Amino acid sequence: MAAAELVFCRGPGEKSQQGRPVLIVGQLAHLHRLTWDKVKDKLPPPVHEQAWRTALGSLRPNPTDVCPLWLNSAAVAALPGRVSRHNTPSSAHFLLRLVRSWLPEETSQHIVVVCERPAVFASACALARASPLFSRRSGRGRPGEPRRVTAEFLCAKPGDQPLALETLTCLSNVAESIRLAARIVDTPCSEMSTDDFLQEIREVGSELGIVPSVVRGEELHKKGFGGIYGVGKAARSPPALAVLSHAPEGATQTIAWIGSGIVYNTGGLTLKAKTLMPGAKRDCAGAAAVLGAFRAAVKQGFKENLHAVFCLAENSIGPKATRPDDILRLYSGKTVEVNNTDAGGRLALADGAVYASRDLKADIIVGIGNLTAAQGVVTGRYHAGLLTNSAEWEKACVRAGRTSGDLVHPLVFTPELHISEFSSAMADMKNFVSDRSNAQCSCAGLFLGAHIGFNWSGVWIDVDMGCPAYSGDRATGYGVAFLLALFGQAADDAELQMVSPLGSVADGHVENCEPAGSALKRKRLV
Repeated sequence: MAAAELVFCRGPGEKSQQGRPVLIVGQLAHLHRLTWDKVKDKLPPPVHEQAWRTALGSLRPNPTDVCPLWLNSAAVAALPGRVSRHNTPSSAHFLLRLVRSWLPEETSQHIVVVCERPAVFASACALARASPLFSRRSGRGRPGEPRRVTAEFLCAKPGDQPLALETLTCLSNVAESIRLAARIVDTPCSEMSTDDFLQEIREVGSELGIVPSVVRGEELHKKGFGGIYGVGKAARSPPALAVLSHAPEGATQTIAWIGSGIVYNTGGLTLKAKTLMPGAKRDCAGAAAVLGAFRAAVKQGFKENLHAVFCLAENSIGPKATRPDDILRLYSGKTVEVNNTDAGGRLALADGAVYASRDLKADIIVGIGNLTAAQGVVTGRYHAGLLTNSAEWEKACVRAGRTSGDLVHPLVFTPELHISEFSSAMADMKNFVSDRSNAQCSCAGLFLGAHIGFNWSGVWIDVDMGCPAYSGDRATGYGVAFLLALFGQAADDAELQMVSPLGSVADGHVENCEPAGSALKRKRLV
C-alpha cells in the first residue's frame, strides 16, 4: 500500500476537499468560536448549520470526544480543554490518537485543526506521526489511486490571519523529516542494516549538498573508536561513524547532535529474552532523529555550525562478538569492562560524543538514543529522560519539549553520588550499573558525561528516548521536533524561532548574550 502524501493547506482560500473524510478537531472552546461560514465549505453538503451546532453541543471531552456529522465522511472532535504542567499545551498526543482512530488509512483525508497560533508546530508534528511512510502491506486501498492527506489550521483567536506560505514550507519540511525518521525506525534490519542507514545519510547529504565523512569497519578499531567497533564487530554489515557537517558563514558556535544508531540490538551475548527481542530494530531511533532534524534544520537556514554524528552498529552474535568481561578502550582513552553487552548504545554514543568535543570542537553536545529499558519506568511512554550538566539548558529542554510535543523530563544529576555504580577493579569503569535500583537512567547519562569529562566547559545533554520512540506498533519520529525547537533560535525561520525556548524575549525566559568579548555568543536562560 502506497504511503499518503501529507500536504499543509493555507486555510480558507483552499477549495473544499470533496469526497474525502473530514475531521475537524480542536479544544471545545476553540470550536465554539468558529463561525458557520468558516467551516461549511469544508463539510459534505448534507451537513447543515444546525447539525454542526448540535454536534458541538453534544461533545463532552474526557479527555477527548468525537461526534460523527455525516456517516463516516465527516466528524468533529474535541481535545482536552486544559492539560497539566508536564504536558504539551497543544495536546499533540491526543490529536495523534484521534486522527489514527477515526480516519481510515486506506483513503485520502482532510484534517482541520483549530488551535491557538503557538500550538500549530506541535500539532503539525502530530499529524506527521499519524501518517507513516513504511508499509509492506498488500491488497489495501484502491490500486493506482494516490492517497493524499491535507491538513489545514484555523487559528482560534479572532483576527488571526491564515498561516503564511513560509510557515507552511517550514511545517512541510519538518513533517517530511519526522516521517523520514519514523520510516527508518519502522524498517526491519533486513532492509535497514548499517549499509542501508549509511545510504540514507548519503541521500540526505546529497539533498543538502553535503558529503558525509565515514569511518567504518576495521578503521574504527585502528582510530580508537572501541565502543562503536566493540558493539558492531560481530555483524555481517560493519559498524560505522558517519558525520554530516553544516558550516555557514558568520557562525559563532558549534553544535553537535549525536545519534545512537543500533540498527538491531539482540543484546549481544547478554541475549534478550524472546519476548523482548521484537522491537529491537527501534534502537536506531536516536540516529534517525538526528538525521531528520539535521535535514530540516539546514533546509530552514541554520545559522550556526552544526554536526550530525551517527554511531551505527548492529549488536549481533558471532565468533567476533564482544563478551561480558571483555575490556574495551573507547575514543576517550578510558577503558571499559563490559558487564552487559545489551548496554551497547552508550558505548557507541560515548565514542561519538568524545569525537564531537575533541575533533569537531563542539560547544554544545546533544546525545540522543535508546539507552535504557528503565526509561519507560522512570519517565513513561511520552517523556524522554533528560540529563544535562547545565540547569539553564535543562529548563530550555523541558520548554522545547512542551512547545514541540516531544516531551522530556529531567533526571537527577548527581554524578558524585552515582558514578560509583560503574566502579571496576579491572578497568577505568564498567558499562552497566551494579545496582539497577539506583537511578539507572541517570547513570546511563553519566556514563556519557564521564567520557566527555565532568569538568568539560561546554554543555552536554543526554536524551534517553526508548519508549517515546514508538506508539503502538509504529515509530513516532521522536526527537526531530525536539531538536528543532530546542535550537530554533539558531535557524533563519520565524516558526522555529517561535517554538524555541530561547527565542522570545517577551516571555522573560532569555537574557542578553554573553559579553561582546566572549568567543561564544550563546543565548542564556534567565
